[in-house]
Order: sequence, then C-alpha cells, then structure tokens
Amino acid sequence: MEVLTMKELLETGVHFGHRTRKWNPKMARYIFTERKGIHIIDLEQTVEMFRKAYFTIRDCIANGGEILFVGTKKQVQATIADEAQRCGAHYVNRRWLGGTLTNFGTIRQSIERMKKMEAQIEDGTVDAMPNKEASRLRRQLAKLQRNLHGLRNMERKPDLMFIIDPDVEEIAVREANIAEVPIIAIVDTNCDPDPIEYLIPGNDDAIKATKLITARIADAVVEGREGRQGEAEPDEPEAATAEEPTEKSAETEAPVAEEPAAEAAEATEGPEAEDAEKAEAAEESETAEEPTEAEAESSEENAEAETSEDAVEEAESSEENESAEETAEEEGTEKAADEVEASEETPETEDEASDEAAEEAAEEEAKTEDEGEDDDDN
Repeated sequence: MEVLTMKELLETGVHFGHRTRKWNPKMARYIFTERKGIHIIDLEQTVEMFRKAYFTIRDCIANGGEILFVGTKKQVQATIADEAQRCGAHYVNRRWLGGTLTNFGTIRQSIERMKKMEAQIEDGTVDAMPNKEASRLRRQLAKLQRNLHGLRNMERKPDLMFIIDPDVEEIAVREANIAEVPIIAIVDTNCDPDPIEYLIPGNDDAIKATKLITARIADAVVEGREGRQGEAEPDEPEAATAEEPTEKSAETEAPVAEEPAAEAAEATEGPEAEDAEKAEAAEESETAEEPTEAEAESSEENAEAETSEDAVEEAESSEENESAEETAEEEGTEKAADEVEASEETPETEDEASDEAAEEAAEEEAKTEDEGEDDDDN
C-alpha cells in the first residue's frame, strides 16, 4: 500500500529545503544534494519515514488514542483547522498557550469558562448587562475562542502530536517531551530532529507541501477511527457462522435419530395409549361440563326473569293499594264533610223551633190580655 508517492512529493515541492547557510548540521543525513544554494531533501527517506508515521497514527487511533494537530504559522493555519476538523482531531492553529500539556488543568478551566460565556450569549444574559460589561465579556470570549476553540473537546492529554515546523513550535515540542507525548513532525533542513520521535523530512513552508502531508495524516486518523468501529461489528457475523454448522449438523443428524425414535415409540405404545385414553376422557369431561355452564346461564336468566316478574307484580299491588288508600281517604273526607254539614243544620232547626214557641206564647198572652180587658169593660 503506497500512502504517499514520490511523484506527489515532487509536484508539491516537498524536496526543497532552506538555503545552505541556514541549515542545521543534524539534518545532514536527510539531505540529498545542494542546488543553487538550496538543500535538496532525500525523498526516498521521506516516503519511508512517512509510511512509518502513517501506520503509527492509524494503530494508535484504532486503539482509542487521540492526536493533536499543531501549526501556528500563517500559511498553515487554515490547513491545520480544516484537516483536523475533517478527521475529528484536536488542533492549535493560532497560538500555543504555555502549559497546554504540562498544566492542562488550568487550560481546562479556561475552556469551561469559554463554554459558560457562550451559553450566556446564547440565552440572552449578556443582552441584559450594561453595554460596557457586555462588550468586555465578548472581547474575552473572542480571545478564548481564538486560542482554545480547537481544544474545547479535549478531556485529557493527547497520545500523539503532529507538528508543522518544530523550530517555530519550540514550546510545544518541549512540553510534549516533558509530558512524554510522542511527536510526529514535518522537519525542514533548519530544524533539530533530536526531540522528534517520528520525523518526516520535507518542506514545512510551502502551502501545497504542508497541505499534502497534513491531509494524508488526517486520512490515517480517519482510517484508524473506521478500524475502531469495525472491530465491534464482526461479532454478529461470527455468531451467524457459528450457527450455520449447527443447523447443517441438525439436518444430517435428523434421519439418524428418526429410527431410534420409532423403536422407542413402538416400545412405549402401552403407556402412550393410556395417556391418549386419559386425554380423551379429559376432553369428554370438558365437553360434559360445557352444557352445565349453559344450563347455569339459562337458570340465571330464568331467575332474573322471575325476579323481574315478581318486581312487576309487587309494583302493581303496591299501586293498587295506593289507589285503594287514596279512594278510602277521599270517601272519609266526603263523610266528614256531610257530618259537618249535618251538625251545622241541626242547630239552625232548634233555634227556629224555639222562636216559633216563643211567638206562640206571646200570641196566647196577648189573647188572654185582650180577653181580660173585655171582661173588665163588661
């Protein structure tokens, strides 16, 4: 597998080094020749060492490792950000903050502060602040995002670091050595190769050259992540392949097992017949029980009908009694009214009789007085 060809390196100018007066003697073994005052890098060694770095990154990522891309020169800032985001790696492309690896706890606090400020801006808390305080907070947030945006998801120290131009990223190289983080770097003829575990001799200033190598490093990261995901998936196919032989063996063993089964069936006809008779008796008892359930249902319906008829009769008798009572009450009231009228009439007749007797007595007295007057006259 050819991850990087000599033709691609020549087309992008990876073989051009620095001027001869700016070289580092430690890079002499990686220099092929000198042309017009410029060192020419040996691309055969570049291809071989890049292959070694490529497979190291792939295996590390496949085992759950993390990689950090570092490149703060202006011509590589965009390349670092784009390729790191493409492969899901952490990156630093603006400024390497001192203590990023050796004092990661403090860097982590700054990252949490940045996330908190972003949340305040999203929920509108900053809009309610005074203008001066809100503008100060936005400036602080912009500064934190510029330096820490590529590290916002980094929870621990990385397992590998990829650096473009270790001469410029001297502080990052020193911290990586202190934190014992292996470094993979594009090393030009003016750099010191000693602190680099996996160096890639090449031009670290040309945009095309750095973009080509960085893109292939990102491909290694992507391949490692795919390999990590693929390790968990083969369990199901293995289970399927394990099941297939069992099915085939069951098919092959089935005819052999039929003959002993037939013999056993013949030997156990007596008990099986008894079991069959018991099963038939149980079915008959179940069928015999079914009519009883129907009879119970019919008896329940008859009982309900009888109770409904009794209720109707009771209701009718109660209505008749109520009507009889009402008629009796009406008759009693009529009789009472007649007696009251009779009682009212009798006193009137007695008064009339006494008046008539008084009138008769008065008439008799008047007659006797008239007769007495006549006698006196005589």
